[in-house]
Amino acid sequence: MNTNWRISSVNGVLLAAYFVPTWLMVAFKIVVSPIHALYDRPNISVAIFLSDHFHLAATATVRTAWMLALAKLTVAAFLTVFVALLMRPSIRKAGGGDEALAIALTLGSVISFASMIMASQVGELEAMRLHATELLLLLGTAIVMLVERPREAVTTVAERPAMMPNYPHAPQNS
Repeated sequence: MNTNWRISSVNGVLLAAYFVPTWLMVAFKIVVSPIHALYDRPNISVAIFLSDHFHLAATATVRTAWMLALAKLTVAAFLTVFVALLMRPSIRKAGGGDEALAIALTLGSVISFASMIMASQVGELEAMRLHATELLLLLGTAIVMLVERPREAVTTVAERPAMMPNYPHAPQNS
């Protein structure tokens, strides 16, 4: 059975299976109750860091929580677009969904790295382990994407002259 799935595509689907439901739940909790959800385990390091270092008022804390939720929703949306693009075999074989995956990996890595740094600054070991694990998952997929290039379209010798423009040195179909 030849499905032509690339390793980075499979890895991206597995990432989407974890990050989309997890980060959607976290983001929707923040949207419903920003302050309370900011102090849940996935966001506790951000909440403590903001309260200790920036002394934000309640409205600024709510706005910061909403920005975090928006960033996590954006990552989930790009991962969903990536999975939707993989449904067409022609797009999957050519690596057409790689841009959506690359944007999700970049933004997700920035969020996880910043959260991990904040967790280490405030001494939240469990939150730091969570964000370090997420960061390693994202960076691992990014490395696989960098190493694995999209497959070139295979053409036969008979198809090549038809694809070439009519230059004086190009072979002509006769």
